[in-house]
Amino acid sequence: MASKLNSRHEDGLEGVFLDFYGTVAAGDRQAVEAVCRQVLEDHGLNGCCSELARQWGLRYFAAIEAGTDVFRRLIEIEHDTLVETCAGLVKDFDARPYIERLNAYLAEPPLFPEVKEVLSRLKLPVCIVSNADEPEIRAAMRTHGLRFDYVVTSESARCYKPHPGIFQHALRITGWSPERVLHVGDSLHSDVGGAGPLGLRTAWLNRAERISDIGVAAPDYTWTDLRPLLEVA
Repeated sequence: MASKLNSRHEDGLEGVFLDFYGTVAAGDRQAVEAVCRQVLEDHGLNGCCSELARQWGLRYFAAIEAGTDVFRRLIEIEHDTLVETCAGLVKDFDARPYIERLNAYLAEPPLFPEVKEVLSRLKLPVCIVSNADEPEIRAAMRTHGLRFDYVVTSESARCYKPHPGIFQHALRITGWSPERVLHVGDSLHSDVGGAGPLGLRTAWLNRAERISDIGVAAPDYTWTDLRPLLEVA
C-alpha cells in the first residue's frame, strides 16, 4: 500500500524514473554473499561471508562517492575494493574470477514477480536511472525481454547516484520537468536522497533485500513492491 507523506505534488506526472537492481531485478546481495563465501572457501579462511560482504560494501560505496575527477566503471571499483577487502586475509589475491562471477549474475538477475505486470499496465513512459555498467544492464534487459523508453546508467552519465548529475542527465534526455517526475528506487541514500533535493517526487521501494542502507532521506511514498506505482502513475 502506498504511504504518502505530503500532498505537495497534485499535478500530473510526465514520466517515471526507475532504478533497476533491487527495484526491477534482484539486487546483488545474494551474488555478493556467494562471492564472499567462495573467497573464504577457496582460501581456507574462517569467517562470516555476510561480514566480509559488509566490509566489501563499505569500501565499494565509499569508492563510488569518492568524488574523484576520473570516472571509473563499476567493474573496476568492484575489483579494486574486493582486493582491498581481502588484502589482510589473502596473499597475492586474484579478484578477477570472483568479479566475473558477480557480473555474470548482474547480466542475468531474477526479476521481481510483479514487474512485468506493472510495466505492461503502466501508461507513463519510463526512464531507467541506475548505478550500473552498460554491458550488464543491457544484457539483463535482453535476458528478460524488457524495453524502456530511456535508459540512463552511471556509465553513460559518468557519475553515480546520489550525485545530482545522473538525475540531471536523465532530465535532459527525457525533457521532463523534475516536479513532474516520480523516481522509484530501493535506496534511501542513493535514490531518495539523490532525487528528492532536485524536486523530483520519490518512492522508496523497501523490499528488505539490501545488505545495508545508510540513507535517512524521507520519501513521498514507501512501498514493498511496485504495484502501488499503478495507483499514482
